[in-house]
Amino acid sequence: MAELHFFTGTMDSGKSTLALQTNHNHAARGRVGRLFTTHDRAGEATLSSRLGLTHDALEVTTDFDFWRFVVTTLTQGGRVDYLICDEAQFYTRDQIDQLAKVVDELQIDVFAFGILTDFRTQLFEGSSRLIELADRVNVLQVEALCWCGKRATHNARTENGVMVVEGEVIVVGDVDKADQPPADVAYEVLCRQHHRRRLTAARAKAVSLAPEPLPFG
Repeated sequence: MAELHFFTGTMDSGKSTLALQTNHNHAARGRVGRLFTTHDRAGEATLSSRLGLTHDALEVTTDFDFWRFVVTTLTQGGRVDYLICDEAQFYTRDQIDQLAKVVDELQIDVFAFGILTDFRTQLFEGSSRLIELADRVNVLQVEALCWCGKRATHNARTENGVMVVEGEVIVVGDVDKADQPPADVAYEVLCRQHHRRRLTAARAKAVSLAPEPLPFG
């Protein structure tokens, strides 16, 4: 029986790497799949991992119809055994419904990968619907870490090095590197405590390096 799988975790937890590995494993067994993504850091129509792995993929726009695509492909003599859907948090509610229909009506496996919440700690539309519909919700076991060493549970956005909690939901950026200057828009994974305090790695470093006030007297 085909199933709708949802693999989730914070940024930097290996979701795209797992998506590429899943595709490799199924293709190695002679199965034929289609890869999809949207707003990937590497650019349009590319599924990329932070480890440097990439694969061509179909770009999912807001008006893309998964059901129509698969039915058309099958009608024209193509073969589709499974779908790999990366950055699924950005998909619309209707598109997740289409994926569920592909599983139920066409018996085609769907493997969706995405983060649960945005930088405001609110559920993405696609992820919310996947939680409601998926046959299996799998939390990735590779734990991303906050700068303090605790397990990272929240995704933070920084603009010019300053953490923000308001703004457009979809802004493409990458996880900030500690040894590089902050990008105009970047992302960082934090534990809940430091997300609440808006204490990023850069800010924590700045605070630790600030001179102590001179004693009076």
